[in-house]
Amino acid sequence: MVAGAGSGLPEVMQVIGFDAPGGPEVLRLASAPLPRLGDEDVLIRVAYAGVNRPDCLQRAGLYPPPPGASPLLGLEVSGEVVAVGAAVPPEMIGQHVAALTPGGGYAEYCAAHWRHCLPVPEGMMLSEAAALPETLFTVWHNLFERGMARDGESVLVHGGTSGIGTMAILLGKAFGLEVIVTCGDAAKCAAAQRIGADLAINYREEDFVAAVLARSGGRGVDIVLDMVSGDYVPRNLKCLAEDGRHVTIAVLGGARAEINMAQVMMRRLTLTGSTLRPRSDAFKAALADEIADNAWPLFAEGELAPVMDMTFPLAEAAAAHARMEAGAHIGKIVLEVAGG
Repeated sequence: MVAGAGSGLPEVMQVIGFDAPGGPEVLRLASAPLPRLGDEDVLIRVAYAGVNRPDCLQRAGLYPPPPGASPLLGLEVSGEVVAVGAAVPPEMIGQHVAALTPGGGYAEYCAAHWRHCLPVPEGMMLSEAAALPETLFTVWHNLFERGMARDGESVLVHGGTSGIGTMAILLGKAFGLEVIVTCGDAAKCAAAQRIGADLAINYREEDFVAAVLARSGGRGVDIVLDMVSGDYVPRNLKCLAEDGRHVTIAVLGGARAEINMAQVMMRRLTLTGSTLRPRSDAFKAALADEIADNAWPLFAEGELAPVMDMTFPLAEAAAAHARMEAGAHIGKIVLEVAGG
């Protein structure tokens, strides 16, 4: 490991831990040794850490970290690189980065693969930088790679004011898509439309299938980006146009769905999905390269910015989780670790 001059790295750090799975109240401040770096890792002094739904699932005991990943929560961070592994360009020391990590973000220091980092430009707040990697990588891969979205097409996104939903609106509109979202109340629908959604459907008051078909003149949408699954799937398929693509990114409504395969055949539908966290380092590096070329410049130049909800101190991670699970948030929740 190569550390920056005068880095004065401590032997232990503050982290958020929990003794047993449970509700948000199980989260507490704890101490842990600094992460050990692999040859291709960087050590980041964390300024902010993003809060994501998988963090809540892991805390509840429903989403164990993949083999070799930190057992600590936290899939994205921003901060300063203070040490690098043997195979990492040493000039990364001192750089401010936003990083995707398979775990370990809720801590004062976090290890990440150097090729999973994106440079934070002058003018981008580190709080916003920490809110980008997890949703940006997820939406880019699932909407544009697996969903094969093209300029002029249309997409239905459930959870329109979530971190994923707001990112899908931003990227979809930036790349020429018509974006339809569902939300749980009128205020969230209004917020989604302010962010850029072409149509926001209050699913508690309106049948989203009927609303999508009415909007599209009966044709349907080209893509559904679905984080609900369960009994939403057959309804989603009714929303799809011929040759449409259904992309599953979470199963918040249940992992099982009953579908009419004859409809899949007759209308030439594609069903796909993915989870990002367990994918290989090489895959994530290739995805980071594509994002760096195509999407990151939009954020680096200020054309796009993440939709921010609330910032909590690291010690108040439990409150951040409670807010996320209550569904009150619009956009991203982040934890302030060292600020900056």
